[in-house]
Amino acid sequence: MIQIVFNEISAAELSRLPTQIQFQLLEALNITAADLEPGVLEKRFGVLERDGHKLYRCRTDDHRIYFARDGNNLVVHRVLSRNSLQDFLFRSNLPGSGEDEELAQSKHFWKLIDEGARTLRAI
Repeated sequence: MIQIVFNEISAAELSRLPTQIQFQLLEALNITAADLEPGVLEKRFGVLERDGHKLYRCRTDDHRIYFARDGNNLVVHRVLSRNSLQDFLFRSNLPGSGEDEELAQSKHFWKLIDEGARTLRAI
């Protein structure tokens, strides 16, 4: 069984959204046991890597979910609106393309993710 675990920050970010958007985001994840086979998540989602750890990016129209895999759990680190991510990229002086490789090199981005990881709590 796959469990989605939200940290305090990502749970708060999700709860601020309208219920319809929350359902759309969770539906976009829609990860099954077959998706946990090697290489499948990498084909479905964007991947950012740091120190051998993978962070996946699930895109919907106006939001991004950044999550990691921990066994059969998906740990959601952040739920960001598209606009806030664009603002982040602008403030970080990264190219506007938002390529995963560029984002993975940004210390500011990982600080944002680590901030959420420190508040991890199963909901």
